[in-house]
Amino acid sequence: MLILAAAVVVVAVAVGLVLGLRRRGGRAAGATARVARAERLRTLPSFRQALSRRVLALSGILALGAVAALVAGVVAARPMAAQTIQPVNSSRDIMLCLDVSGSMSEVDVEVLSVFEELLDGFEGERIGLTIFNSSPVQIFPLTDDYDFIREHLTSMVSSFDYVDRIPEHWVGTLNGDGASLIGDGLAACAMGFDHPDDDRSRSVIFATDNEVNGASIVTLQEAAAYAASNGVRVFAINPVEGKDAAVSAELTAAAEATGGAAFGLRDTTTVSDIVDQVQEQDATALRGEAQVVWTDAPNLWIAVLSVVALGFVLLAWRVRL
Repeated sequence: MLILAAAVVVVAVAVGLVLGLRRRGGRAAGATARVARAERLRTLPSFRQALSRRVLALSGILALGAVAALVAGVVAARPMAAQTIQPVNSSRDIMLCLDVSGSMSEVDVEVLSVFEELLDGFEGERIGLTIFNSSPVQIFPLTDDYDFIREHLTSMVSSFDYVDRIPEHWVGTLNGDGASLIGDGLAACAMGFDHPDDDRSRSVIFATDNEVNGASIVTLQEAAAYAASNGVRVFAINPVEGKDAAVSAELTAAAEATGGAAFGLRDTTTVSDIVDQVQEQDATALRGEAQVVWTDAPNLWIAVLSVVALGFVLLAWRVRL
């Protein structure tokens, strides 16, 4: 609009200058005559009418010039318009759930690598991370900031290179009695989803060897039943699949009870199979908080300036200024 308005003004000025120069040249080439008793002409009605028209035209030129200057000032001030928008995010919710007990210490880094590979298969999904041992801790809530997620996963991997002190990420995971309380960990992960009243796709990717050492508040079966009642599907990643048939079977049964499935940590299709099954469910729109967005809105004023400038040029040419 700004380029178009500038082009119109330039063309109008050019046309006015060309026509004005031609008329002046014609008058200069023609002969001029002196008129005696010209004061009598001023008393003629036709002369008075012509004089009134010229005064009116000159007043119009002055008014248009003033309006053009005023409108140009408005355009230069960059008028803005407010618009209220409510962002909508169509996605699925995924909670990464990691057992950080001693029996998992040798494979947790490998599990985190699988979590990072899963990120490459998702686009727009909200992802959170919860770890547990004798008590669960949420590392970060559901978010679609994948750079933030990768940063935390990388930091988690480096935290496993500890010697004496408990890694910072693990603080809070040893507050209960016992260790590797699988049922409590799964229940905590299933409770990590927000917007409970919305019908959304919710999945827990649950990495554990299912080796319980202590009395948990809820059993694995009870946690799976809770997840299923809330529409949460569990996809278990089992690092000891094939070593303990009973433990693996219990984990598989719990995952399948929620509509999910169990996979071996080192299976070549684990990542792709989990991504495919998560994406089988339709993404649901999640409305964010309303936001007021201010944008430049000079189009109307530019159009008004173009019309006023064109009228100014045409009137000036008509009056032969």
